[in-house]
Amino acid sequence: MQGTPVLMQLFLAYYGLAVLTGIRIDPWPAVTLAFTMYAAAFLGEIWRGAIQAIPRQQWEAAAAIPLAPAAQLRHVILPQAFRIAIPPTVGFLVQLIKGTSIASIIGFVELTRAGQLIVNVTFQPMVVYPLVAVLYFALCWPISLAALRLERRIDAALGIKQHP
Repeated sequence: MQGTPVLMQLFLAYYGLAVLTGIRIDPWPAVTLAFTMYAAAFLGEIWRGAIQAIPRQQWEAAAAIPLAPAAQLRHVILPQAFRIAIPPTVGFLVQLIKGTSIASIIGFVELTRAGQLIVNVTFQPMVVYPLVAVLYFALCWPISLAALRLERRIDAALGIKQHP
């Protein structure tokens, strides 16, 4: 699912399920299914990469501690992987939020499509589209700030020098 475009996944969820099952699915569940599959594939790869980025010496040190393998992961490996995975995870979530605009292709009315509908009625694109952009910013900026705060808290807890 990771190597396929999200548009294709939307089409498969909306039109493909209807063809395969004979049941017409509404846009909301189709969008939810497609974006869930898309996000699961990408986030799985981000987290797999973060775990694989932990140096071999850390794995060996975790094995030297008299803990069960699950406890080694929980207490040694995953905290380090979490720190590595925060930036790409947040970047992907912001990308995912902005990517929801493509869902209008199957009739799902999201933020960009709602803006387009308002422009069709008011004929004021120079007012509506900047407002849509501000709303996207208002959705994405707090996520980025929360991630930065979380990174700083983790760095402080680990005694790592703060970012400039």
